[in-house]
Amino acid sequence: MKYCLSIILIFFTGLTIAQYSNFNTQRNWSLNKREVRFGAGASQFLSDLGGRNKIGTDYRPWDIDWPSTGYGVEVGYRYRFHPYWATTTSFHYAIFKASDAYTTEYFRHNRNLSVKTTAFELSQRFDYIFLANEKVGKRYNIPGLKGLRDHNDQMYAFVGIGVLAYIPKAQYQGSWHKLRPLHTEGQGMPGGVPEYGLCTITVPFGIGARIGISRMWRLGIEVSYVKTFSDYLDDVHGVYYDKNFLLDPAAKYLSNPAIGNYASYDTGLQRGDIQNDAYFYTNIVLTRNVTYKNYHRHIKKMKFRKGRYKF
Repeated sequence: MKYCLSIILIFFTGLTIAQYSNFNTQRNWSLNKREVRFGAGASQFLSDLGGRNKIGTDYRPWDIDWPSTGYGVEVGYRYRFHPYWATTTSFHYAIFKASDAYTTEYFRHNRNLSVKTTAFELSQRFDYIFLANEKVGKRYNIPGLKGLRDHNDQMYAFVGIGVLAYIPKAQYQGSWHKLRPLHTEGQGMPGGVPEYGLCTITVPFGIGARIGISRMWRLGIEVSYVKTFSDYLDDVHGVYYDKNFLLDPAAKYLSNPAIGNYASYDTGLQRGDIQNDAYFYTNIVLTRNVTYKNYHRHIKKMKFRKGRYKF
């Protein structure tokens, strides 16, 4: 993850240099209207927990908790309805992690909270294709025969909306416990706050780039930042609740596992902040063109109509 930005910059620079003049002609972009996508990569949580070795900052990428990097996979479908525009439906499964153990900032480290959140996200987004190199090359792959290569290279930006279902968990005595039923901040308990839901709206946006590795397959990378409208993806939001009202031993411990100066983590004092959580995805994406049942026959027909012959 530490080298992702460098890799992305090199990838984008190479694509930019490779641009040709026949940007998104009708003849080429229409051959790639429908695609299925498969992705996998790293996830990174911007929550109340963990972070760098300083006081936390809201929604700042430099407050990333690198040792707690998670992972995720996705499947999706992309429909391109215009040379410059496409819409993508995606389903993500991800694990988000965060832990105070990895920061040396005094207050957060001694707070000693951690979380592992399982997340399921369904999103719909619009892609704006701002650079593309799309060409159909030689028809037959005859050794030694010179001709144009196939190209299907793109750079694009996207924004959308989604819905996220999530399950925050933490570890107690070697077992993982779902945190919402434990009411760690007194949710639904006497003198506590209302219970939170396990679903929220999301707003993903980001950038991506890809190159054609064959006539039907493309390989790319996407970086997306996702804003949520919940502060409970990590089960941490407000103040410490009186653990004497909590009957479950796991709830008693996980509500306040502080170490060191316990007086700084007493009932009613700040446990988290009230800013909503967010997260990053960095995914490698493999895309398959499914526009035509017989792609090669369609290419041949289009070339014949234009009176052009390539070998």
